[in-house]
Amino acid sequence: MSAKKNFVLDTNVILHDYKCLFNFQDNDIFIPIVVLEELDKFKKGNDQINFNAREFVRELDEITDNHLFTEGALLGPDLGRLSIVVNSTYPEKVKSVFPEKKPDHLILAATLIVRENHPDRKTILVTKDINLRMKARAIGIETEDYINDKVKNIDIFESEHRVLDNVSPEIINAIYKSKDGIPATEISNDPFKSNECFVLESGTSSVLARYVSETGKVRKVIKEKNFGIEPRNAEQTFAFDLLNDPEVKLLALTGKAGTGKTLLALAGALRQNKLYKQILLARPIVALANKDLGYLPGDEKQKIAPYMQPLFDNLNVIKHQFSLESSDYRILQDMQEKGTLVIEALAYIRGRSLSETFCIIDEAQNLTPHEIKTIITRAGEGTKMVFTGDIQQIDSPYLDSQSNGLVYMIDKMQGQALFGHVNLIKGERSRLSELASNLL
Repeated sequence: MSAKKNFVLDTNVILHDYKCLFNFQDNDIFIPIVVLEELDKFKKGNDQINFNAREFVRELDEITDNHLFTEGALLGPDLGRLSIVVNSTYPEKVKSVFPEKKPDHLILAATLIVRENHPDRKTILVTKDINLRMKARAIGIETEDYINDKVKNIDIFESEHRVLDNVSPEIINAIYKSKDGIPATEISNDPFKSNECFVLESGTSSVLARYVSETGKVRKVIKEKNFGIEPRNAEQTFAFDLLNDPEVKLLALTGKAGTGKTLLALAGALRQNKLYKQILLARPIVALANKDLGYLPGDEKQKIAPYMQPLFDNLNVIKHQFSLESSDYRILQDMQEKGTLVIEALAYIRGRSLSETFCIIDEAQNLTPHEIKTIITRAGEGTKMVFTGDIQQIDSPYLDSQSNGLVYMIDKMQGQALFGHVNLIKGERSRLSELASNLL
């Protein structure tokens, strides 16, 4: 059994996961009093971090143990103790390097105090702030990122579809001829993932295929247009196949900029507009240059308009496929006018129940695992959810390619019959866009 440790938590860990207190096994947890002061600033608001701040304070309020400010309150069976650290001194080791008593430096001071009070134990500062981790190391404090929800294997976000070569021509012919597909065991003894898409090749022929776990069969994937948009490569063809399948209720489309993630999702939704009461496109608002929405001019709709523009751009790409007099163009116009096609900020869908809705969440890599869970649990009967994102383009300072909600969801949902994932590799926006994405 490993020796017990002391973990000092930064504010951003709590705002990331308000249940974090219960993820440190039997180790003891310390929260600097300045963290509670910072949480107080986040209690008001409708964003996820505001919700997390409120929920954590409620969790803390339920711990009525009088020892919270002394030897610590027991968190539960097989768990450690929780203590609030009230800094009575500002250690010289911190003061000499960081004379200004700002919150980050007070957290460093609290960590040193905990370490001095428990010389027999390892004391570790847990923070998602890279800069604070660097400051901590500068004065000899051991520090870690909060890794409870980090995904270890992210190779699937860098690789193309699987190719199974040396498949007999007879097998490929059988897949082409069969409407429902052939048993997966006739192709390979290695297991396939649920809704996995791949290419089967013989020396002279090939077929795009998908494994359907509910039937245990591999069937062909047909290349087809969705509302005027034609797939340009195998991955886009796979994406359309999963988008058009009503049995796949949850889908993730990942890939770098220009691979067509959002456009494909929107085209798939529009093709199925008669199957759903509403098509909803939403994206999280990540303020630019550390400015919040209040910095921007105009009313609420005018403030969020710049953040929603990329979604309107994708809609316009589809509109431009048709003439102004065409029936498809009129369908798009009518849907927008009647409110059956809605583009809005993600914050506006929180708390709603989404029934019979085709819901597209763009830029999902900027969401935390808890935010992703909150959104998916909004899904009512007849709802399909599609999450798109590029895990290499994360705008949140406290998320990375392993801890964001999109990779977390994919990691946890793999193997479920109602879930699918396609990683788009090739940029199709333009030759210039592809070159920039690869080289810059």
